[in-house]
Amino acid sequence: MRSQYCGDIRITHLKKIVKLSGWVHKIRNLGKFIFIDIRDWTGIVQIIFESNNSVLFKKAVVLRHEFCIQIIGIVQERLPKNNNIKLKTGNIEILVHKLKIFNKSNPIPISYINENKDLDINLKYRYLYLRRSEILKNIQTRSAITHLIRNIMQKNKFLDIETPILTKSTPEGARDYLVPSRNYPGKFYALPQSPQLFKQLLMISGIDRYYQIVKCFRDEDLRSDRQPEFTQIDIEISFINSIKIRKFIEKLIISIWLKIINVKLNKFPILSYEESMNDYGTDKPDLRNPIKIIDISNIFIEKKHILFFEINNKDNTRIALLCISQGNYLSRKKIDYYTSYIKQYGVKKLFYIKIKKIELGCQGIDTSIKKILNDNILIKIINKTKAKNGDILFFIADKIEIVNKAMSTLRLKLGEDLKITEMLTWKPVWIINFPLFMKEKEGNLSSMHHPFTAIHKKNIKTFYNTPEKSISDSYDLVINGYEIGGGSVRIHDHKIQEKIFDLIGISRSVQIEKFGFLLEALQYGAPPHAGIALGLDRIVMLLTNSKNIRDVIAFPKTTSAICPMTNSPSVLQKDILKELGIKIIDNK
Repeated sequence: MRSQYCGDIRITHLKKIVKLSGWVHKIRNLGKFIFIDIRDWTGIVQIIFESNNSVLFKKAVVLRHEFCIQIIGIVQERLPKNNNIKLKTGNIEILVHKLKIFNKSNPIPISYINENKDLDINLKYRYLYLRRSEILKNIQTRSAITHLIRNIMQKNKFLDIETPILTKSTPEGARDYLVPSRNYPGKFYALPQSPQLFKQLLMISGIDRYYQIVKCFRDEDLRSDRQPEFTQIDIEISFINSIKIRKFIEKLIISIWLKIINVKLNKFPILSYEESMNDYGTDKPDLRNPIKIIDISNIFIEKKHILFFEINNKDNTRIALLCISQGNYLSRKKIDYYTSYIKQYGVKKLFYIKIKKIELGCQGIDTSIKKILNDNILIKIINKTKAKNGDILFFIADKIEIVNKAMSTLRLKLGEDLKITEMLTWKPVWIINFPLFMKEKEGNLSSMHHPFTAIHKKNIKTFYNTPEKSISDSYDLVINGYEIGGGSVRIHDHKIQEKIFDLIGISRSVQIEKFGFLLEALQYGAPPHAGIALGLDRIVMLLTNSKNIRDVIAFPKTTSAICPMTNSPSVLQKDILKELGIKIIDNK
């Protein structure tokens, strides 16, 4: 039904007859001529209908936006003054000899030219929204990325292996999506949060190198970079340590960035979890912003300081600041704005010191802590921060988790507002050596990553003596503040695996019920192994400069996990529920 694609016509096709199929993109009726832009997935080309061909012209008059058509015509060169430099086909046009209308279109309920702000409409008519050139390019880029990954994995002797979608519900962090079994009333399958257990079993099977581009499902609260169903590049390797798997993944990411956007990434720096939290307040630091958090807790140690900042020594507290170069021009109104901005994290007050003339001591500054500041303390702060005349220091005193969250957010906000963040650069970083456990509000231990994460070799004694202080052999890959991958060396000793389950409060009976198959498999010569899961959706989002993960998924859901197009989730008929042995209870 076509001889070429619309976006592929060039001056080399001059005077050739072509057959094109696509959609009417724009119409300009000038009386004697009708100019139409016809579009397919490769791009746009201009076609012309002339009034001297009256039969064809009358047929063309009825064309409207998004009619699906086929044309046959001859390629001719545009006059130089009529060239469209925005189009790759902008120096040619096609004089139409034949027109076939495959299908008419109702008036389009969304705009495929200008951004439509109504998310529900865009998702309800997703099949139309996908016709937008930028969204279509995102999908093409996604396809190119997955093709590249498959080629690289094949060359490195990985096997692409599918793992089950209907599986067992196991406690791995988020809530499971459950599927009732008709044949076994009262029993349920779970959709996988990840193929974690199956890929470990594949290593025990002797597969050695596994990968899969796989759908995963988590019933959790959503945001701009999260969907209820998402796609992982899942990787597992036997007989490898964390350093070697990081090197392989680094090469993979460097190849993707180079091939897709022609950017050569440098060697990825490495930060420990502790360093990342101390310097950036987060384990997902955006290193495009050079500002670091500086701890000054050891400067304010007197009782009057503690009283002034209203902090409790019994709490795990922190006093930390950001030094903003040449930022003392910020008005009090702007400082109040930033104070309000970080109140969502429970911050009571954002303190500041504006440095005008360091040589004058306290007389050369403007500050909100005059009551407790003297020249001696000021010198200590200046020495620690290396602040200069014209700088402003923002600092917070509170519980450590409040300070870290607020400072991390404020750092990003200031970086954006004051043009400090290098927006056009790429800054990947490995975050390693996470704590093995974290403490819940009730004081119980839970796994920082997941309960199959191995203990760091240097930390084995700590694990048995003070397990809550244990460090894991784990690693996250962060690019420009987005976590695009996380993994670890896995536990391959069934006794250690049982001990981990014990520590996080999973009873032996539940261990057997939920993880008995894994614990048994680990007793049949399980090899040392490690793996990682990379978020394909987030990688595509970064590489296409998209603002939301929805823009790189063909059929996404809203942040409330609804699909307006198919109207799912939906109510089922009572006879279907009865067959499954399910009764709906009104939660109200």
